[in-house]
Amino acid sequence: QVQLVESGGDLVQPGGSLRLSCAASGSIFSISAMGWYRQAPGEDRELVATITSGGSTKYAESVKGRFSISRDNAKNTVYLQMNSLKPEDTAVYYCNAGVVPIPSYSYLELWGQGTLVTVPS
Repeated sequence: QVQLVESGGDLVQPGGSLRLSCAASGSIFSISAMGWYRQAPGEDRELVATITSGGSTKYAESVKGRFSISRDNAKNTVYLQMNSLKPEDTAVYYCNAGVVPIPSYSYLELWGQGTLVTVPS
């Protein structure tokens, strides 16, 4: 069974940094785009950043210049480096990936279970 497992969420003071990780486990043929989304209390889930298999990235305006997404294709892992954190960054962060598993070879869009990032005001 293929799944995404996130880690790295924590409570961090404003201005601090945090690094989230998300690893895809199981029998995997390929992974296309990977990304991070977040959902604050009472809000809809929103895009934070995405990265293609070739390394092209896209960011939400609210995090540009502060967050950086990267991936290690050999480890099937995507990272989100978050710097200069603000209280408005408080949310549950979810990993997302397009995965082609073995032996089905049927494309799946997977979500992680979420990891909580808290930046107190």
